[in-house]
Amino acid sequence: MSGLADISREAPVLIAGPTASGKSALAMELAARDGRVIVNADALQVYACWRLLTARPSVAEEAALPHALYGHVGRDEAYSVGHWLREVRACLEQPVVIVGGTGLYFLALTEGLAEVPEIPPQVRAEGDALRVGDLAAMVAALDADTAARIDLANPARVQRAWEVLRATGRGLAAWQADTPAPLVPRETAEALVLRPDVGWLNDRIDRRFDLMLAAGALEEARAELPHWQENRPSARAIGAPELIAHLRGEMPLDAATAAAKLASRQYAKRQRTWFRNRMRDWTPRLLP
Repeated sequence: MSGLADISREAPVLIAGPTASGKSALAMELAARDGRVIVNADALQVYACWRLLTARPSVAEEAALPHALYGHVGRDEAYSVGHWLREVRACLEQPVVIVGGTGLYFLALTEGLAEVPEIPPQVRAEGDALRVGDLAAMVAALDADTAARIDLANPARVQRAWEVLRATGRGLAAWQADTPAPLVPRETAEALVLRPDVGWLNDRIDRRFDLMLAAGALEEARAELPHWQENRPSARAIGAPELIAHLRGEMPLDAATAAAKLASRQYAKRQRTWFRNRMRDWTPRLLP
């Protein structure tokens, strides 16, 4: 990727984009040019158990340039946008290029994050059961302000709002109204969002998964198999459920590969939609 001359040498640089769009390569070029630390903003690249499947920087790449917040979370650990925001604060003491595909991380960084207390496990268990058993009751229990602001057709959003109200006695909308100032206001950063041609990106996704397999992604999944629990956040790594299913004898490798590629293309489509809707004021970089 070329065209670095128009990117600031002084301001924090933020690079968002869909999977396989070349974000990491651009970040490494900027880090080498400016002496920046490359900071991860991808919710799956934080997990130590996945390097290949999440396309984390290689060992050689991490040795060549300073990286932060990659592969530092255990497979069993919960890791939220709040955890990430607290950790990224310390990284901002030095020049950074923050790169990843998790739009919510960037939104919290540039717009602030409501400091909602952690949800107790027993409330989370109640929420899990009610979401499956009676979602309508969960919706009905929400406070009016929160119900007016969230997507009531999205069960995950409804459950989150219900859990906050149940645990704190205060609606999510009220917590959000007290959102503190952002760590990196949008206007102080060079904020870039990669917008690739869809056909070009889908081809890259397919080729990259083949390269992942050639590099040992199946062996990476095999190492995870004894610990596998599909409800863990770390299990959301794209391609992991499909490779685990193959290793369990539930589908042949070619079918697992095709399913993983499809899942990755679908994930990229969701990312593109999110960035288009939520990052309208970011500077687009068209690809290829």
